[in-house]
Amino acid sequence: MKFHLSNLTNPELLQLLTKSNPKAFEEIFNRYWKRLFSYAYKIYNEEKVCEDIVQEVFISLWKNKSTNILNLEAYLFKAVKYKIASHIRDLKFTPAQLDMLQQLPANISNNLEYQELETKIFEEIEKLPPKCKEVFKLSRLENKSNQEIAQTLNLSIRTVETHISNALKYLRNQLPVLEIGIVFFGIFI
Repeated sequence: MKFHLSNLTNPELLQLLTKSNPKAFEEIFNRYWKRLFSYAYKIYNEEKVCEDIVQEVFISLWKNKSTNILNLEAYLFKAVKYKIASHIRDLKFTPAQLDMLQQLPANISNNLEYQELETKIFEEIEKLPPKCKEVFKLSRLENKSNQEIAQTLNLSIRTVETHISNALKYLRNQLPVLEIGIVFFGIFI
């Protein structure tokens, strides 16, 4: 009697995957690809980028066949979220995209955790030197271009870029564990 991999649980598939079983990998791929792509597409509405991100997650899963994965589904969705965060970290977004990103954590996690994270992020932003903070807020919170900021504050574009770079370095150092959350607040570290 032949068993079907589609009848296996995720832990059973992971066990086979750690033994480099390509059929187990194929079953995991078939089981999750569409859902991961849909999830990625809700966050970042660009089909090709989302396809690439999901593909990278599966490639990473195959290369790093780990027995340390406790929940395959949670692992895959978090991996997609981190890959998207990495991709969008330095990008500027339209107001509609910012709204979607800001609503996302409320849809996928505890609202209290979201509020705590938001509070921590804004506390750290407030600790920036005054001019650096002003430039950073105009850039990341008001979505102003570097040119617009330079004109508004009577600064050179290079000075604006330096302030933004310094703010990002500071926030990355202060909030390394929270970096993914920062992305979802539209700050894009």
